[in-house]
Amino acid sequence: MKKVGIQGLEGSFSEQAAKFYCNKFDIQDFELAYLVCSMNVLNGLNSNEIDVGIFAMENAQGGVVIESVEALALHKCKIIEMFHIPIEQNLLALENVNIGDITEIHSHRQALRQCKDYLSENFWTRPLIEADDTAESARRLSENKLPKTAAVIANKACAKLYNLKIIKESIHDLKHNLTLFLGVTALW
Repeated sequence: MKKVGIQGLEGSFSEQAAKFYCNKFDIQDFELAYLVCSMNVLNGLNSNEIDVGIFAMENAQGGVVIESVEALALHKCKIIEMFHIPIEQNLLALENVNIGDITEIHSHRQALRQCKDYLSENFWTRPLIEADDTAESARRLSENKLPKTAAVIANKACAKLYNLKIIKESIHDLKHNLTLFLGVTALW
């Protein structure tokens, strides 16, 4: 069984990318390790806890993923695949919250950057709070670890997974919002 470490949690775009990668290379016997950040993925490779690492490198709208660049600066690895997946950012909230009730928005820095025009048009007075992962924000909201009137920006998969409702679909500014992901292995 191939152990694939990813930069997110269940429901993240990195999970979607890892499944795309495994499907592309016909890897049917795999297990995902949800490692949240790029640094943890590269640490997992170096300690032989995972066989392959998958993480985001650059988004067409949001630019370079800084955490990935910083992690790569500290670790050696072999890039075995570079691929794009389409990213659809969505605004999610608890079931009884409507768009006018939202007091703050949580998500990964990249997701907030990908939706900056939408957010500045519709939520210019609300705080935007950076988190380690889009799916982590959704999980925290569903577990009442965020204010009940908070919203998150995340993958549609998070709505079903964390029992949230989709307030608004496709809020990213760039119509064809693609993210470049890397597939990496240890050097040895």
